Amino acid sequence: MGALKRLRPSTPFLLLLPAIVVLAAVVVVPLLLSFYSSFTPFRLTQPASLFNFVGFRNYGRILTDVEFWTAFGRTVLLLTVALNAEMLLGLGLAMLVEKATAGQRLLRTIMMFPMMFSPILVGFQFKFMFNDNIGLINNALQSLGLTDQAIPWLIDGTLAFWAIVVAEVWSSTSIFAILILAGLLAMPKEPIEAARVDGCTPWQTFRYVTWPFVMPFAYIAMTIRSLDVARAYDIVKIMTDGGPAKRTELLWTLISRTAYADARMGLANAMAYFAIVLSILFTVYFFRKLAAARTQIGAEW
Repeated sequence: MGALKRLRPSTPFLLLLPAIVVLAAVVVVPLLLSFYSSFTPFRLTQPASLFNFVGFRNYGRILTDVEFWTAFGRTVLLLTVALNAEMLLGLGLAMLVEKATAGQRLLRTIMMFPMMFSPILVGFQFKFMFNDNIGLINNALQSLGLTDQAIPWLIDGTLAFWAIVVAEVWSSTSIFAILILAGLLAMPKEPIEAARVDGCTPWQTFRYVTWPFVMPFAYIAMTIRSLDVARAYDIVKIMTDGGPAKRTELLWTLISRTAYADARMGLANAMAYFAIVLSILFTVYFFRKLAAARTQIGAEW
């Protein structure tokens, strides 16, 4: 009887068991299956190929795949441009709202509106706005006399990429603005007043007092957004579907096309895990920057 009592599961474990089973069914098992299939030539049209183990052949193919590395470089470019633009615009918005003497709560609420739209809806919204025939942007430019013909925003590869950047920046600048505003509101006023008494210019006060304090908040936003941009799919899929001629193909649109349009699920899963590793590297980089910024604040403040 004593041995049976020791083998009997504890009450906390029994209470957690349903959640453990659900997590295993919807997270662990699919992850293990997709990871295994990345070592096979699995095709959706050939189910038996799932049991043909080929080792690291898919990963070796990725290393020499020009199309994959082109999509990777384009994803890094989008990440770099979008993050910097969002941080600068978010910082400006946060500082303007922080200076507001009336209606600050209303401004904070309005600032959060873009976050309430799903990426698919944002994609449809900007696809309509950048339409070369009936789009709002072309109509506005022609009405103002800035151009006499429609600009093919989503047909020209370079313009289509920048249209996607605009959509990404519009939808996510508020993340930076809200987090940086939280830092500005939490910042003590004494150092700023001391800097003014010492004769610092507004730029010097911002550069050496305000920015070091809000920098950790900016890095938190960068960490969140780097993961979002690294797996950008919805907006690109709706606006251009990777076109024209794959000129706006990103990592996850390429993975989706490889998996479903080309039915090469094994290769697509290998690409996905490779992309996940790259996302982890970006996250580690920003976390190190965040830790360094926190250390600096602790030393100076």
